[in-house]
Amino acid sequence: GGILFIDEIGEMDQLLQNKLLKVMEDKRVYFESSYYDPHDERIPRYIKRIFEDGVPADFVLIAATTRSKEEISPAFRSRCMEIFFEPLTAEHILTIVEMSARKLQIDIESGVAQAIGNYTNDGRGANKVLVDAYALALNEEPISNHHLIVTCNHVYQAIQDSRLTPPVYARAGQKPEIGRVFGMGVYGYQGGLIELEAVAFPAEKAGQGTIRFNDAAGSMARDSVFNAASVLRQATGKNLKDYDLHINVVGGGKVDGPSAGVAIYLAILSVIEQKLVCQDVAVSGELSIRGQVKAVGGLSEKLHGARQAGIRKVLIPAENIGDVPLQMDGLDIIPIKNVQEAFAHVFAE
Repeated sequence: GGILFIDEIGEMDQLLQNKLLKVMEDKRVYFESSYYDPHDERIPRYIKRIFEDGVPADFVLIAATTRSKEEISPAFRSRCMEIFFEPLTAEHILTIVEMSARKLQIDIESGVAQAIGNYTNDGRGANKVLVDAYALALNEEPISNHHLIVTCNHVYQAIQDSRLTPPVYARAGQKPEIGRVFGMGVYGYQGGLIELEAVAFPAEKAGQGTIRFNDAAGSMARDSVFNAASVLRQATGKNLKDYDLHINVVGGGKVDGPSAGVAIYLAILSVIEQKLVCQDVAVSGELSIRGQVKAVGGLSEKLHGARQAGIRKVLIPAENIGDVPLQMDGLDIIPIKNVQEAFAHVFAE
């Protein structure tokens, strides 16, 4: 027996994953080669035995990936114990930079760790910027009897040389606004806020209003707009054809799936009825045409991302209550079954 560790198993081709799965089930590895001829007497006996009987492969597989669980073969997942890790926070990045500096015996100026943390969200990238900044400092002033100090200027020079840009994340606000609602999404292996904004005007021609929505957001998100229109008409009697409505996903990002349906409805209702929306509340959930809030995926990542963005309260589908992680201190999580239950938490009035 032994241990086989595979990093980034999610990048492995599906065919290779299936072959590895077969090896794990048979506990043997069988070899194939166009150069092997079983009738060739010159081939040593041990080589023939390897090709004919295979070799033992009784091992424990440990694999890691940053991909979502849906992207990993279901056959693989059914045979494994899954362990999920929280994504690194800004505080974690600062700690990593400071520990790396001590380990490498690099003196850093106050603010260096913060500057690196503003441009990276993983430990490997943070360490690379630190080492590049140290190389720049060393090039300017070779080591002598006095200590070499890495300054913020060295860090920003290293950042410019690497063409890094700071990640742009939506952040919670304090002042209520009309037509601005935070949904939640998953980007890669991290969660974050989806900033939705809407404006509405009386239609230029009565009964011939138009709806504009980001094409880049995806067809399922666009369908959520029409679901919201049906719920709005059913609940208030108002028809979106009487308005010229523009809904924008700030940043132009793609919204995977229908999970922003409730947020889209709340943004539309806010501008139609001029209701102020609390900016420290986020919501996730699919909206049915009957106003019910349906379950969504990736809830754990979304909740962690919302907490990092400064959100105080999160509304989630009641069907997802079992998916809430145990340690969610500082975040008020409210399960809702229908969209009307969200009004008391989202609207400031």
